[in-house]
Order: sequence, then C-alpha cells, then structure tokens
Amino acid sequence: MKREIKLYLDDLLESICLIEDYVNGIDEITFEENSQIQDSVIRRLEVIGEAVKHLPDDVKEKYPRIPWKEIAGLRDVLTHEYFGVSIPRVWKVIIDDLPKLKEQIENVLKENS
Repeated sequence: MKREIKLYLDDLLESICLIEDYVNGIDEITFEENSQIQDSVIRRLEVIGEAVKHLPDDVKEKYPRIPWKEIAGLRDVLTHEYFGVSIPRVWKVIIDDLPKLKEQIENVLKENS
C-alpha cells in the first residue's frame, strides 16, 4: 500500500478514535446539550470525509462494502449546511456507523500492512 493511502486511512482511524474519546461516557441528551463536544465531533467527521475523498478509486473499488460515497457525502452536508446539521443524525452516525467503519478500516490496514 502506498504511504499516502495509508496516511489517509490512518487519519480516518485516528478521527474515529478521537470521536470515541469525545463521547465516552455521555448519552445522546448530554451530546445534544454540549456544543463543544458537537463541534469536536463534527470537525472529526469532516476530516473522515475529506480523507475518503482523497483515497484513489482503486482502493474504494477493492473494498465495496465500505460506504465510501456516503462517508464523503456526510462531509459535504456538514461543511456546506452547517446551520442545518441534525445533531440527532450526527449521534446516530456515532453510535450506528462509526464502530463498523472503524472495524472495516482496521481490516483494510491489516490486509495491506
């Protein structure tokens, strides 16, 4: 695996781990009431989306079970419609999508190390 591809995947994984740290021990209500945590999580989701956009198509094609397009699309929603961000939707991404994505990215890195 090219070094630059690994760096993007590492950025993805690091951002997921940071989000996990930010929300560790809190529930959805606390998340909805804490704009500082929201801002931190949203920024990391933007980093995840940006990293995905920089991955070459051949990497994305090799791992079609990872929802690359949706990940990149989330970044666009967060960046271009900031005032319309649905905090409950962000929480759902954190709880439902990030654990699976973390596992998938870890597997990609293991397969290519």
